[in-house]
Amino acid sequence: MEAELWIILLFSGVLFGILIGAPIAFVLGGLAVIFGYFGMGERVFPMFVNRFWQTATNELLAAIPMFIFMAAILDRSGIAEGLFRALQYALGRFNGALALTVVILSTVFAAVTGVVGASVISMSFMALPAMLKYGYDKKLATGVVASGGTLGIIIPPSIMLVIMADQSGESVGRLFAGSLLPGLMLAALYFFYVLIRAWLQPSVAPKLSLEERNRYSGWQITKMVLINLVPPVLLILGVLGSIWAGVATPTEASGIGAFMALVLMVFYGKFTWAALKESVWSATRTSCMVIMVMVGATLFTQVFLGLGGREVVTNLILSLDFLDRWGVFLMMMLIVFILGFLLDWVGIILITFPVFLPLAQQLGFDPLWLIVMIAVNLQASFLTPPVGYSLFYMRSTVPPGISMMDIYKGVVPFLLLQLFALVMLAMFPGIITWLPQYVGG
Repeated sequence: MEAELWIILLFSGVLFGILIGAPIAFVLGGLAVIFGYFGMGERVFPMFVNRFWQTATNELLAAIPMFIFMAAILDRSGIAEGLFRALQYALGRFNGALALTVVILSTVFAAVTGVVGASVISMSFMALPAMLKYGYDKKLATGVVASGGTLGIIIPPSIMLVIMADQSGESVGRLFAGSLLPGLMLAALYFFYVLIRAWLQPSVAPKLSLEERNRYSGWQITKMVLINLVPPVLLILGVLGSIWAGVATPTEASGIGAFMALVLMVFYGKFTWAALKESVWSATRTSCMVIMVMVGATLFTQVFLGLGGREVVTNLILSLDFLDRWGVFLMMMLIVFILGFLLDWVGIILITFPVFLPLAQQLGFDPLWLIVMIAVNLQASFLTPPVGYSLFYMRSTVPPGISMMDIYKGVVPFLLLQLFALVMLAMFPGIITWLPQYVGG
């Protein structure tokens, strides 16, 4: 059978599996077994065993459960609630104070979770009821929460960037450095969009009442911000700084970060054995989900490449000989964006990297720049209707009265800002490549 037909059938199987609601890990793994056996014969099974072993013994991947555990501990430490309260009063004199608080808190939360679902769900439970209580437009409220939550995959330390480093051979520290400024740029775009829109349309994001604004003195607000912001920021800087300075590997830094998060939990008086047990259990569930998807996607990728998938995609892109190198780049970005409708980001990374990275080097693109561009692109796919992951995280947590259409409409301005950020990063690649040249690890 021709390689092109194998690949069409393979991805048709993925689409069918998703449509019937099967878990993506088992869809990818099951298709790998079926197509691997019929397309490559029994030799595929020893290859699978080898891939399982490589994944199980990969020390870099040990950073994933540690970062997730760090996020689970910090989530239960009360930092988010305290910081949300402090920032809403600090920004109370501005229209849209609560939405601006969501952007800032999502940026901080992104750096301590690294997982989109955790950020979106936490912000939805914490901020949406408050915004609706103060009369915020439902579309703006849902849009700012969903888009702010997606910062978790681009602002380091990010679980996605750890897996990208593992699959590309790029340094985790350099990838963290390369994604920092793009992540902060996106957060700034969200912040100023909300600020300007609330100024032009006060009715969609009103100020806090005068009574609320005067509830705390300036010193009380400053104290609340310092108590709830400084410790987690120092923790984040310590984790990233130890990696960038070459003092610790990402795996070692993740362990230190998890331990320091536990210390903060004690410091804030939130430590209980029940909270620790729930944090461990939550981190275990999330880690198992990520690793299972990664294993299924790894096997799927191996069969995809074994059946000639790399050559099919490469030849397809290069056959468009009317395109220059930037046209080919746009084609790669479009493929990643479309795959975002079908696959989890883990699967997209494992399928596209073996094809796109060699092709990018052949065309003269900086691999680190391309990896970060793919990361930002995947962030946009989380928000894209009708099947963006963040939209469905939101749907499961929003208060009654908010429809899926409200969520769809709410994310459109933020999706446009993400696409604008992609254009800016393509025009000014130094935003990505400047910081990595100064870090090690």
